[in-house]
Amino acid sequence: MPICNVDARALEVYCAAYLSKDKLLCQELIDGVDIHSVNQEALGLPSRGIAKIFIFRILYGGTEYSFANDPEFAEVSTSKDYWKKVIENFYSKYKGVAKWHNEIVQTVTQTGVLVSPTGRQYQFERDRRGEWPVTQIKNFIVQGLGADIMAIARVSFHNRFKAGGFTGVEINTIHDSIVVDCPSNEVDAVVRLFHEVFRDLPINFEHIFKTPFDLPLRCEVGVGDNAKELKEVKVA
Repeated sequence: MPICNVDARALEVYCAAYLSKDKLLCQELIDGVDIHSVNQEALGLPSRGIAKIFIFRILYGGTEYSFANDPEFAEVSTSKDYWKKVIENFYSKYKGVAKWHNEIVQTVTQTGVLVSPTGRQYQFERDRRGEWPVTQIKNFIVQGLGADIMAIARVSFHNRFKAGGFTGVEINTIHDSIVVDCPSNEVDAVVRLFHEVFRDLPINFEHIFKTPFDLPLRCEVGVGDNAKELKEVKVA
């Protein structure tokens, strides 16, 4: 029985764009731009893969020290000055993200609390050196929003899957993915269902949290006999 696996596409990037309201990043996502390829060139990085990892890490609060000491980036540079310049270039391009990062850190230093648009509250404390956990401040709200979005996706898919009379089985959820075992004759319908769920996520987000989600949310669906052999299937 084939496996159908849906992954939210660049979920944390969409969350950071939504939270920061960065006009350029939002527009790139709306237009369906391959932001990793674009930023490989814009930031002078050697490959799309490195650019992709960099963007996710910087949105999680990565610093020049963490990049310079990360084995995944060692082949690029172990110089903090090099990565400081890349980070500066990123923030220069996405000024809204830079402003938002500064604002949420300032909010925490003043109140100790950060509140997500979904109502999640994050409380932070200074460490033994009297410093605030800047990486966690930038990271937690993005990850939490992604978790809330995927919770909606799981429930929405489950309800539609059950109502559709499918004979397959929902078997797992992993971070930003949902995994289903289904017979071959149901694969096409399940793939379409996954895309419908993600198409409707902004509407359902607003219905549940009473605040608009003004970005499209996209997904990638892979099908295969096992998790190692998944091949992307697109809806015509």
